[in-house]
Amino acid sequence: MKYYQKDFSAALRVEIKKRELELKNLIEKLMIQYKPLLAKNDLNLDASFDQDGEDPFKPGYSSAISLGIADDTGEPIDIHIIKIWNCERSFLGIPTIKKLPGSKITGELLDETYEEITEELNEYFSDYLNE
Repeated sequence: MKYYQKDFSAALRVEIKKRELELKNLIEKLMIQYKPLLAKNDLNLDASFDQDGEDPFKPGYSSAISLGIADDTGEPIDIHIIKIWNCERSFLGIPTIKKLPGSKITGELLDETYEEITEELNEYFSDYLNE
């Protein structure tokens, strides 16, 4: 869901932090659940929460979770990234880092619910377990 700078509020900041924490906890649970199962298939699982910037309402801030599956030699097979929040400045629809007159700050928040993401990731891992 897209938010414009005029929509940035304390409630939105709380929602962003809540989503980030939920998904950070989710990847920890999934690591415990799927890492041993994938290891039986000679696959390695790595997951991380990635955050750039400190303030969610400043351009350049972004947060995401990433999950990577590699073979037993460490060669990456697949990477799955889910962006949680991204804040950027744009001018005429083109992202920019300069504060140009007429530029706008927008943020994009993940639309899916926690349950939908859990289901998506469980399906993602099931594909590798069933091969």
